[in-house]
Amino acid sequence: MRIINLNPDTDIGASAWFVELEGHRLLLDSGMHPKRDGRAGLPLFGAVKDEDLDAIAISHCHHDHVGTLPVALRYFPKAHVLMSELSYFLVERVLHNSVNVMVRQRDELGIREYPLYSHHELDELAPIFQGFRYNREVEWAAHQKTRAGFPSPTLEFYDAGHTLGSAGIMVRGRKETLFYTGDVCFHDQTILRAARFEDVRADVLIMETTRGNRVVPKGFSRESEVERLAAAIQRALKRKGSVLIPSFALGRTQEILALLALLMRAGKLRPQPVYIGGLGRVFTEIYDLEAHRAHRQHTNLQLHEALNLIVLDQGQAEKMKLTGGHLFVLTAGMMSENTAAHDLAVRMMGDERQSIFFVGYADPDTPGGRLKAAKPGEEFIFSAGAGRVTRRCDVQEFDLTAHANREELLDFVSRVSPRVILLGHGNEDSRRWFEEQIRARHPKIKIIQPQPGKSVEG
Repeated sequence: MRIINLNPDTDIGASAWFVELEGHRLLLDSGMHPKRDGRAGLPLFGAVKDEDLDAIAISHCHHDHVGTLPVALRYFPKAHVLMSELSYFLVERVLHNSVNVMVRQRDELGIREYPLYSHHELDELAPIFQGFRYNREVEWAAHQKTRAGFPSPTLEFYDAGHTLGSAGIMVRGRKETLFYTGDVCFHDQTILRAARFEDVRADVLIMETTRGNRVVPKGFSRESEVERLAAAIQRALKRKGSVLIPSFALGRTQEILALLALLMRAGKLRPQPVYIGGLGRVFTEIYDLEAHRAHRQHTNLQLHEALNLIVLDQGQAEKMKLTGGHLFVLTAGMMSENTAAHDLAVRMMGDERQSIFFVGYADPDTPGGRLKAAKPGEEFIFSAGAGRVTRRCDVQEFDLTAHANREELLDFVSRVSPRVILLGHGNEDSRRWFEEQIRARHPKIKIIQPQPGKSVEG
C-alpha cells in the first residue's frame, strides 16, 4: 500500500489522499485550502499527475474536502466519482456556490486565477457522480481489473455523524484494509446522531486530529452548553439587542436552527423570526427533504415548518435596525469579508447591547478568530475592509462542535487496532498530542505524520 498526503500544507487544509492498493489507485477527497487563494489552495495534484487513477471517493461536502473536485477530474478524466447518497444530493449545490464565490473574489479581490472551474464545466461533470447508501460494499476499480490482473478492491461508506452525508471510508483489498475517518463526530448533535463506526477494523488508519489541542473541561456536557446558549440569547433579547450566530451554511446552520426550534417549542425562547442566508436556506431544505434517509434525532422536525425563516436580501443586513431583538444565523462561520455575517458584525461590534455567539471553530487568522480573541473595549483589526474596530458587543463561544473530541478518537484507535496510523487534518500541536498519546498507549502501532507530497508505504 502506498499513500501520499496531497494537502499542500501540514495544517487543516485541502484534504486529499492518494492511495495505491494492489495495483489500483484511489483519491480520497479533493478539498480546497481555506486559507490560500487561487491555485495555491489546490491539492498537490502535480505529484500524482502521471498516475492512472481509478476513482475519487468523497467523504463529505464541506469545501475543504470537495471544493476542487472539478479540477481533480481534469487531471484524472477517467476516474469514477463516488460518495454517499446524501452527499450526492448536496455536491452540485456546494460546487456551484464555489463558482459564485470565486467569481466574486476575482472581481472584488483581483484574484485573476478565479474561477478555477465554471458552472458549465460542473454541469458537464455532474452525470458521472455516483451516490451509494451507507454500508454497501462497492467495487471501485472493476473497469480496470484486466490491467491490474487482480479483482477490484472495494470501498464502503460508514456514517460519520459530522454533517449530512458525511462518511468514513473503508477500503478493502485482498490482503490489506485502510480506513479513512474524514471528519467524524462520536457524539449526538441536535439533529444528527453520532458516527456509526462500531465495527471498523483496519490495517491502516488515516485519522483527522482537529481537536487534539483542545482539552474537554471536567464536567462538560453538550446539554449544559445548550442551556448556557439559551440563557445568553434570553439576556441579549431582554436588553433589546440582536444576536448573530455565524455558522457554516452546510451542517452548522441546520444544527443551530434545530436547536432554536426546540428551545422555542419548549418555551425557553419566545417564538420569533430567524434571519438566514440564501445558501443556508437551500441546505436547510435539503436537510428537511432527506430527513427520512438520515440517521438523525427528531425525525419529524421539519425546520422550514418549525421556524419562521426569513432569507436576508443582499444588502439588507446593512440597513436593518438592530434594536428590538433579532436572531441571525448567517454564513460564513469565520466571518470572511463580503459576507452577511462579516458586514453585520461590523455594525454590531461597537454596541454593548448586541451579541455575537460562536458555536464552532474560527481560525485565528480570520475575522471571526480575531474577534473571538479581542477583549472588551479593545481596538483591533477585524479585516482589511473594515480596518480597526473596537469590540464593545457581547462575544461568547459555545462548544457545540461537529468534530470528535480527542479522547473519543483515542478510544477509536484502540478499537480499530491498526498496524499503521497516519495523522492529518489538524494543526501541529494537535497531531503532536495524538502521536504522544498513541505511542504511550499502543507502542506497537507505527505512527506517521506524512509531509505534503511525500510517498509513504503503509
